[in-house]
Amino acid sequence: MRKYKTWWWVAVVLQLITAAIHALSFLNEPVPANDTEKQLIDLMQNYRQNLAGMEITMDGLLTALSACFSLLYLFAGLVNAYLLRRCQDDALLKGVLWINLPIFGICFAVMAAFTFPPPIILTGLVFIFLALAKVFQTR
Repeated sequence: MRKYKTWWWVAVVLQLITAAIHALSFLNEPVPANDTEKQLIDLMQNYRQNLAGMEITMDGLLTALSACFSLLYLFAGLVNAYLLRRCQDDALLKGVLWINLPIFGICFAVMAAFTFPPPIILTGLVFIFLALAKVFQTR
């Protein structure tokens, strides 16, 4: 019964690594490679749209979504690590793992559909190791 925790710990480490790597994206500024990219970056950073009564830029919206992605992975990694270290109730751990699976499965599907290899690979690995933990938890 303890073997599933090993797979879950791997998922926790990957959640924390994903949060850290994704947070690094806040440290660099996009550099346009040509005039089209320069225009696109300028519009994303300076053109303001009225969304729900607020004037915001696409860059601001993407920054908020990007921060939430990092925070989701950080939160999940920390909560999972805490529960794995402190919780002795296998029923509670089983329930928390069931909550993790669809959340990170859907996150993986969204990343696979709309992003590029690094987040696809990292979210896929998190989902795979959570799924392995679930498989070994039920044995």
